[in-house]
Amino acid sequence: MSFGDPNNPYGPPPQGQPGYPPQQPPQGQPGYGYPQQQPQAPGYGYPQGAPQQPAYPGYPGGNMMPVEMPGLMKTARVLLFILSGFQILIGIVAGIAVGAAQDVSNGVGSGDSTDGLAGLGFLVAALMVGLGALSIFLGVKFKNGGSGIRITTIVYASLMILGGIVNTVNGGGGSATFGGLISLAIAGIILASMVNSAATAWFSRPRY
Repeated sequence: MSFGDPNNPYGPPPQGQPGYPPQQPPQGQPGYGYPQQQPQAPGYGYPQGAPQQPAYPGYPGGNMMPVEMPGLMKTARVLLFILSGFQILIGIVAGIAVGAAQDVSNGVGSGDSTDGLAGLGFLVAALMVGLGALSIFLGVKFKNGGSGIRITTIVYASLMILGGIVNTVNGGGGSATFGGLISLAIAGIILASMVNSAATAWFSRPRY
């Protein structure tokens, strides 16, 4: 069988000639029958070789961020709401009583002499209503507030403790003494809930 003239430049290339090794595609270049190597895609969310994001501080000692408000803080929050109700109620009742007393004084012609006392009474009533509003604000902000809410609550509870001590000492065993003891108990629980590591972790947690 003849395969044509080997010297013919237009003929088919010779096959299987001795002394000539088979040609292979160059290294690093795609050739027929050699699929290209596909680059590996980086992992989802993080590029290859990138360090992982550090975990958030745990509560109370783990590696996970706190996801639920500590129990003592929940109790303090409820006490703030209850306290706000009493403060607002006392402020409203005190304002009404001062206004009624001033009307009586005006009716008997001694209103001028009692204007100063009436003004002081209205000031105290407004202060009680304002404290009630502050208690509600702090209780609401326990859920999403930051370190500023914690510091404000600590100062607020400390002032309540100071006022409770004054009322207890100067109450003479009457209603002021009883009210001072109640204030001490409530303020003590609120202060204790703010000065522990659980509260620090809760108010320092990341928010999205």
